[in-house]
Amino acid sequence: MKFNKNQIVLFNKNINSLKNPDLKEKLKELAITHYELILGKDSLDINLRDTRNNTFLYKDTIKELDAMLKTYNEKYLLYPVLYFYGFGNGILFKALLKNKHCKHLVVFEKELEIIKIIFHLLDFSQELSGNKLLLFDINVLELQDYHELCSSNLFFKFSRTYFLELSSNYYEKDHDDILNLNDNLAKSFKDIILDFGNDSLDALQGIKQFICNLPIMLTHTPYQNLLKQRKNLSDTAIIISTGPSLTKQLDTLKKYANKATIIAADSAYPILAKHDIKPDYVLSLERIFPTSKFFNNDFGDFDKGIIFITTHLTHPQTIENLKKNNRNFLLSYRKNEFAMYLKLVQFSGLFGGHSVAHLAYGLAIFLNHKNIIFIGQDLAYAEDGSSHPNEHIFGNFDNEDTSKITYDLKTVAYGGEKLIPTKKLWNIFKYTLEKHIFEANQLKTYITYNCTEGGARIEGTIEKPFKEVCETLLKKDLKKPFPKVENLNQDKQNELLLKCYYKIYKSIKHCKDFKEELLKSCDHIFESFSNLNQISNLEEGKEVLNYLIIEIDKIKLKLEDEIKIDFIETLEALQTQFELNLARIYVLNPKTPEDAYNKSLLWVKEHIEFFKMVYVHIEAQEKALIENITPLENELEQRNLKKWERKIKNAK
Repeated sequence: MKFNKNQIVLFNKNINSLKNPDLKEKLKELAITHYELILGKDSLDINLRDTRNNTFLYKDTIKELDAMLKTYNEKYLLYPVLYFYGFGNGILFKALLKNKHCKHLVVFEKELEIIKIIFHLLDFSQELSGNKLLLFDINVLELQDYHELCSSNLFFKFSRTYFLELSSNYYEKDHDDILNLNDNLAKSFKDIILDFGNDSLDALQGIKQFICNLPIMLTHTPYQNLLKQRKNLSDTAIIISTGPSLTKQLDTLKKYANKATIIAADSAYPILAKHDIKPDYVLSLERIFPTSKFFNNDFGDFDKGIIFITTHLTHPQTIENLKKNNRNFLLSYRKNEFAMYLKLVQFSGLFGGHSVAHLAYGLAIFLNHKNIIFIGQDLAYAEDGSSHPNEHIFGNFDNEDTSKITYDLKTVAYGGEKLIPTKKLWNIFKYTLEKHIFEANQLKTYITYNCTEGGARIEGTIEKPFKEVCETLLKKDLKKPFPKVENLNQDKQNELLLKCYYKIYKSIKHCKDFKEELLKSCDHIFESFSNLNQISNLEEGKEVLNYLIIEIDKIKLKLEDEIKIDFIETLEALQTQFELNLARIYVLNPKTPEDAYNKSLLWVKEHIEFFKMVYVHIEAQEKALIENITPLENELEQRNLKKWERKIKNAK
């Protein structure tokens, strides 16, 4: 297909404005072989014929454009973000982006020739340079691309208004690609929402357990001390999980255990002890009682030299089982706003993620292991339906009644030659692990090997037999046990205990004070809203609602400032869910004065319910702090610091 000089200038103008460098280069080099340009008498009548099957982008270009514009102007006028599959002739997007409410328009395309042709005909330079029009090549999209798009502020904020539209019926041919794209976007939005939390009760339970465990954390080794003092001691780390394939790797692991850093999941620890394979680190993530059973044993001298790492939220019984057998353990946290409020940075650093393997991978990275090897990381069912090795203390099946396991969810197998059964939770684990590996690969410092030799394929890893990798990388013994990591001295511990007690007591007072202030600010809003049903005049009612919206905005601004102090942990999930739901009201496009009134009414009502929930949550935080501060007070008393505790309580 040939273009004139002006069209080539226009194409270059569009290309230079495109922010996607990979797509830019592809479009420059791309030859147009599959499409024929068809121009009608009307300047808007731009169509393409697919020469492979003699199909057209549009059956009636002008009519289809008018229908789409009518629909979007009526239903989706206030949507700040819109998503389309297929670039089409681009005219629809030029029209939609003239709407001041449309901030971003996202287009996914498989047939890049279409974009190249249209770039010769229409000027998108302003829309592209201002990121109002975002183009993605569906052929090369990776998990990280979905995550970056969906986590961006406006896209995330309006995630609950997301839907994917075809720019024309021509694209129905890509049915499977469209479904896959839609699933990946929806899943990414869901995962990001989960990162913010979706359960305030869970957050409150976390605060309770954290405050209860606080004296234990402060009197044991800070995680950051471990990272500083143990960095660069070994080039290779082996991360051991308890997928069904683990058993076949144990002989090789035992042979090479002294030549690499061994990082074990808590569930692997009893299995390794049985085979006399000493790990250097044992990590535990879950805060439920059953997890404590992994440590309900006494392996005597075997535990010497092992550091057990668990979270600040761990179950009290896990701590008791670690203590009673004199194990060397520490507590650390990740993404915990209340711990940040207490200024406990030296105890932070655990990697984000949903499984203990994610924590282990983070530890391997932070200790600067150049080579990181996974074994037992199946993330899928074995051929016999088992989920764990035979020696797992909870048995080798997820569910004792295997007939209830459907095995209907599939994933690509190790080796890439077939699909194997998995489950939703493991898929989430795999996705997060792949995200971490992708980020590590970007640094070009770390190489991650999947030596599980079974289970699911983990993208970003090098798949090789475990024995072969060990023979290649592990040539000499390490000096083990690694050097001891020192605890904080007694004076520093005392200082932290008192500082935390002061901050917790201050937070209790903040809860009391803000509850009163919130109630006082909201009383007149509640009263005015309750009197609305007595107002029959629509204009008068609208004036009241406008006043209430202004007052609500004042309270929200105040709340934003207060949350940053010490309420984030408790209120973040509530606030995130509220804002996501509020976006659904924001995009409603009223057609009549009655519609506008009802939209404002719903807006105010939702905020009133939100403020009531905020009050309840702050009250619950106050109660959680008061009820769980006792272990800290007991620790202060044992250390003869009671007089300082009294001074803190009596301070105004």
